[in-house]
Amino acid sequence: MDSPVAAFTYEDAMTSAISDVNSRPHFANLLYEKRGAIAYVTVNRPKVLNALNRATWLDLRAAFEDARDDAAVRGVILTGAGDKAFVAGADITELAHVSAVEAEASSRFGQSFLDLIENLGKPVIAAINGFALGGGCETAMACTIRIAAPHAKFGQPEVKLGLLPGGGGTQRLPRLIGKGRALQLILTGGMIGAEEAHRIGLVNEIVPAAELIQRAEAILHEIAANGPVAIRYALEATNKGMDTSQSEGLALEASYFGLCAGTEDKKEGTSAFLDKRAPQFRGR
Repeated sequence: MDSPVAAFTYEDAMTSAISDVNSRPHFANLLYEKRGAIAYVTVNRPKVLNALNRATWLDLRAAFEDARDDAAVRGVILTGAGDKAFVAGADITELAHVSAVEAEASSRFGQSFLDLIENLGKPVIAAINGFALGGGCETAMACTIRIAAPHAKFGQPEVKLGLLPGGGGTQRLPRLIGKGRALQLILTGGMIGAEEAHRIGLVNEIVPAAELIQRAEAILHEIAANGPVAIRYALEATNKGMDTSQSEGLALEASYFGLCAGTEDKKEGTSAFLDKRAPQFRGR
């Protein structure tokens, strides 16, 4: 129910993930495909509610690195196989046997992977089709936008195992829903449903389960109609600005605004507006 766990060092994990991209076209624990400008990543361990073990974390990193490096991919949809779980948390059979040193290393690896999702430079939509607990909730929070089926459940139940969230839960959750609400969820280890998650701002929309992927695709298509460089810089400005003061964030915003103004996309976007035609952005 926690974030990533496994008996491996941070350096070993990074090396393994990179080699996976080069040597393995298919993933044992994921379904990964690209259709048009969208990459689809599905955690495929439904018998264990898509729990995250070491191999799954490595598969996820490899898939997202591939999506990041493919210029044809404009956005990613992340979901879980089956209709019960997005990701129900960590694989407890691994968690039970890690040492303190191993746990810290795996936490750092998980945090670095979720930073990769958050700073992919392309929008990532979490299509939450069931339980999103522990590392699953943390994974969803790293995504750009979260949409949820009505039966989805959210929580950080790590304290029930004598742990605390290790994949960014203590940091991203307060930033999304406020310190008081976040601490209540973290310290009680309780779960909330989709309606409450939507009310407090943890998810953007509630969508019928059968329409979840279709709605995620529609959002990505709407985003993809805009300038790719502007999208990337808007993501960077927002993410980096959240870690600074407002005045520093405003200075950062002005810098990115200037960078955008020097692009071919800006020339095309403004010309198309004045000519009353659809823009043809080229991402430069």
